[in-house]
Amino acid sequence: MEQTIVQPNPPTQHGKTSLAKVLKRILFITLGALLVSVGLEIFLIPNHIIDGGIVGISIILSYLTEWQIGLFLFVLNLPFVLLGYKQIGKTFALSTLLGITVMSIATNFLHPVPSLTQDALLATVFGGIILGIGVGLVIRYGGSLDGTEIVAILINKKTPFSVGEVVMIGNIFILGSAGFVFGWDRAMYSLMAYYIAFKMIDLTIDGFEESKSVWIISDKHREIGDVINARLGRSVTYLNGEGGYSGDEKKVVFCVVTRLEEAKLKLIVEEIDTDAFLAVGTIAEVRGGRFKKKSIH
Repeated sequence: MEQTIVQPNPPTQHGKTSLAKVLKRILFITLGALLVSVGLEIFLIPNHIIDGGIVGISIILSYLTEWQIGLFLFVLNLPFVLLGYKQIGKTFALSTLLGITVMSIATNFLHPVPSLTQDALLATVFGGIILGIGVGLVIRYGGSLDGTEIVAILINKKTPFSVGEVVMIGNIFILGSAGFVFGWDRAMYSLMAYYIAFKMIDLTIDGFEESKSVWIISDKHREIGDVINARLGRSVTYLNGEGGYSGDEKKVVFCVVTRLEEAKLKLIVEEIDTDAFLAVGTIAEVRGGRFKKKSIH
């Protein structure tokens, strides 16, 4: 008698997010939006330095019309929030709406507060750092503070341009327009602030624990693997390989380490086998497996 095995239907809905995770998301998105407001109103805007995207357009329009920037930040971003709701998802749209609302209100409250510095370079550096950390926190916890990123994601789906290329092209025009409004020296400061913020966004999202994938080809693969396990507390995987030119069988040591452990791992490999082939790459995300570090003494 044949037995029919019925496979369970895959779940059609996402599991509910716990209240603690929701509150944590709200807290850090709010904190990120407040930091962005501080970077704008306490450093950049009083010194006529702008950021890219909708924020940059809002700064220029606020200067030309003498209306508060919070109004432009909210009104100009709102259509993109609705677009994000339809194209990307409810959670993303609500997180983005929260961040934009907090940012819009906070910039209005901070507007009367005097700038901490009149030095354009100091304002550029510290404003860019605070702005980047704020935006990075919002992105890390599932939101966005600029509608141009949503447009870039949608354009990327229909064109050969990447999201980064679309954002960059748009920001070239926005940052360039600052030269006509505030002067070309301010446009150059704006470009510096944008670059600093961009780097801080990456650092905030990835953190110092950014992961690196490591591939090592060596005749001393077992010794290298054992030392990595003992001195770094990281497990390794041995893969079978074949030399494309020689046809010889090779053993490949694969492991994942953090950015801070990369230098020590390179030193370990060099100590054991100076002729070893070593390749290191950046990983956007690591989940599962045994990536969690073992205790070492």
